[in-house]
Amino acid sequence: MQKSLLPRLGFCLTVLGLCLYSYFDKQNELTQIKIRLPEVEKQIRLVREENRRLRYEIDQFESPTHLIEMAHRPEFSHLKHPLLREILTVPEGIASN
Repeated sequence: MQKSLLPRLGFCLTVLGLCLYSYFDKQNELTQIKIRLPEVEKQIRLVREENRRLRYEIDQFESPTHLIEMAHRPEFSHLKHPLLREILTVPEGIASN
């Protein structure tokens, strides 16, 4: 009876040790992720700020006032507004076969 108790106890202790090792390993991974989280949040905040800045620059560039100013510049003097008869329009909802 003593001989079968010792291997069983050893097996149970081994399984318990493996479970504890797995638990602590997962806790370490979670702690590392929690440590990196503020840095990632800071990077996300910086990217969002840069996106807002770029959106503002695009809006300023595409503003009608700026576009009209650009149209009066000499480097764009060769461009002209199309005549109404030169503009092709396609009605919506008509499918071509």
